[in-house]
Amino acid sequence: MSRPVRRVTIRMRHWIWPAVLAVAATGLAVGSPAGADADRSGLPEAIDTILGDPRMEGGVAGVVVADSASGDILYQHRSSGRLMPASNTKLLTSAAAMELLGPDHRFTTDVLSKAPRRGPVLQGDLYLRGTGDPTTLAKDYDRLASKIADSGIRQVSGRLIADDTRFDSKRIGDGWSGDDESAYYAAQISALSVAPDTDYDTGTVIVEVAPGARAGDKPRVSVTPKTDYVDIDLRATTVAEGGADTVAVERQHGKNTITVSGTVPVGGGTTKEWVTVWEPTGYAAAVFRDALAAHGVRVSGPTRAGIAAPAGARRLASHDSMKVKDLMIPFMKLSNNMHAESLTKAMGHKATGRPGSWGDGIAAISGYLKTAGVDPGKLRQVDGSGLSRKDNAAAEQYVKLLRSVKDEPWFADWHASLPVACGPGKSVGGTLRSRMCGTPAALNVRAKTGTLTGASALSGYVKDKDGRELVFSVILNNHLASSVKPVEDAIMVTLASSTADKAVLVKPRSTRAAGRDGGELECSWRKPVRC
Repeated sequence: MSRPVRRVTIRMRHWIWPAVLAVAATGLAVGSPAGADADRSGLPEAIDTILGDPRMEGGVAGVVVADSASGDILYQHRSSGRLMPASNTKLLTSAAAMELLGPDHRFTTDVLSKAPRRGPVLQGDLYLRGTGDPTTLAKDYDRLASKIADSGIRQVSGRLIADDTRFDSKRIGDGWSGDDESAYYAAQISALSVAPDTDYDTGTVIVEVAPGARAGDKPRVSVTPKTDYVDIDLRATTVAEGGADTVAVERQHGKNTITVSGTVPVGGGTTKEWVTVWEPTGYAAAVFRDALAAHGVRVSGPTRAGIAAPAGARRLASHDSMKVKDLMIPFMKLSNNMHAESLTKAMGHKATGRPGSWGDGIAAISGYLKTAGVDPGKLRQVDGSGLSRKDNAAAEQYVKLLRSVKDEPWFADWHASLPVACGPGKSVGGTLRSRMCGTPAALNVRAKTGTLTGASALSGYVKDKDGRELVFSVILNNHLASSVKPVEDAIMVTLASSTADKAVLVKPRSTRAAGRDGGELECSWRKPVRC
């Protein structure tokens, strides 16, 4: 994944998204068989031609295409070369999670205590214990608080203790960039956290900045969910109508102070930014404590974190997450890094009984991969999401996995979680929603995307013109072009347009055809225009 443009305004919906869709709908995004003037050759020659695109000059590609049923290799180029797979790493993590945690696994968040009650007073500490749910919303904590109030408790004489000991205390993955500290896609990992919306970007808050009524006024700022866990340092100014919109929103290093700077014009749009918090365990505890207060339950003592609930503590309230097979949809469709890391640590805990760690989680994933015909000795995985630039894998290993999982009892649910080219809505198309529209690959390609600066990948399934299912993995690295997605798309449309006997070369679109915003950003970065 690459770093997105940090500032996105609501009003951008009116020009970015229609531009992308208009281009995609014409079929000009990647060309078409007709546009290729029947430029036919063998499939290897066709894909070699596509990889010769100037945007790949000086870069390196690993590509494998195989018959899904027989495993026959139809095309390979540097098939065993290890490259940065970016978010294609999630293919490994998600498949392992379906097998090791199970499709029906749920994460549980509990409220517990061992303290005695005297009337409405709980005479001791109250524990909030998490097990790694990356989808817990503020309303879920509110329901927990409501259950406590409904039980008749009105006061907790002790402390509120956030038990996040299911996972270790390492918050940031190996090799993650410090520049991304406040970016929503690089949130800290904890067994207790909060997601601000149903994209489930756990460990973040949403900050909205709207212009004041007159020039010179302070802009209006709101935070979702409402919490005092973060402070707003408002340095921005409202300027006259027609003035520059330069609002920037970023959290200060190591703190929960979010600085809002720049200018916003009178009558201008609302800037909406997802920003990570520092120490998500404290964030969850703060949201829960506020919910208790709203339901008339006062906690006398301070909040503490990192202490395990005592053995024998009784459960006062509980919340179960969605099943893992349902979590796969927001995880894979939207390429959610935090879901990948929570699943990785959960697998580590299940395998060892120790606090979930990246090391134990990766070891568990490697153990699964061996059973799936993938050689973990021929790849390097250091996190669950692919955000680390230390991750290395070869296209041939992904093709082996894609064929192997077809025999798993959970395959249908896993397959349904893959983004669909030109699919409607983020819950179907996901990060492929705006790609390959108007071509034979539309609603045909199901694949996982991946993007880092200088790295791009696409691995999954496509049917050729005869209806034969193919598996593929395309990993492109070391390019200087802002994006090589058109190269990936051209390979996909070529596969979808060809038969077993005749290949139809479809050349990559030009960058110029991509629309006003370039059409080059992976759409998972287009917040709030999230595909």
